[in-house]
Amino acid sequence: MIPATPTALLADDEPLLLQSLERALATAWPDLQVVARCHEGQQALAEALKYRPTVCFLDVRMPGLSGLEVATALADDWPVTAGPFPLVVFVTAYDQYALAAFEAQAADYVLKPLDPRRVGQCVSRLQARLAERVARAVPPDEAALMAVVQGLAQLQQRVGAPSGAPVTPPAATPTPAPPLRYLQASQGATLHVVPLADVLVIEAADRYLRLLTADAEHLIRTPLRELQAQLPEDDFWQIHRSVLVRASAIARVHRDDAGKLTLSLRQRPETWTVSRMHAARFRAM
Repeated sequence: MIPATPTALLADDEPLLLQSLERALATAWPDLQVVARCHEGQQALAEALKYRPTVCFLDVRMPGLSGLEVATALADDWPVTAGPFPLVVFVTAYDQYALAAFEAQAADYVLKPLDPRRVGQCVSRLQARLAERVARAVPPDEAALMAVVQGLAQLQQRVGAPSGAPVTPPAATPTPAPPLRYLQASQGATLHVVPLADVLVIEAADRYLRLLTADAEHLIRTPLRELQAQLPEDDFWQIHRSVLVRASAIARVHRDDAGKLTLSLRQRPETWTVSRMHAARFRAM
């Protein structure tokens, strides 16, 4: 039995392809209700968490977050109490994108340009998966979501640039940059020089990074990945896709009855949730 009103999120940065997909789905699956149409990854993630659709159709390559990153982040943030994790269909223009891996970790994949017959086959597969879910009536649990996160993370590592993509010649070995010791944060007409040794938390917030010290907060406009590559190895641990904490500042890690990890730091009053993807670092608990 398929849910009475299955819902879908569609994400593609090309409006015409998004419309084409929606038309094909309307023909193949009239009962499917499209609850969100997204053109970039961050929006797709936010809308998926908001609407909790039955199915997500994710373009592999989108601005902000790729379809793979959206699916991984969604599984990382998905509340167990929200019900079954959405079935994920990847939409891609490249048949070199490790399709066997897609089939292993996703409900299906659809190639661009869209073939209505292939979309129909995808719909049949999705309906069968949903009917199987209802028949088994197995409630979601933390272990199942962890398996989804780990599977998608492995898939991200396995999938490289598509065949035919521009190949950048290897650059000369760069001269190692000097160790990062200070960060500069502007506030109005004032420039704050923040010693890296004082920073306890680095958190991505919109287009900025929040730097938290024991008694202050600063904003800098640097991508998290870019800054992370400059940090001394092992000084900062990633506990969430958007949060790094100074390892030596960790005071306690608490595991609740559902297996969720919460971290407390010395010199800061907040608590921080450890995401499923990074919980393995505290597996000994």
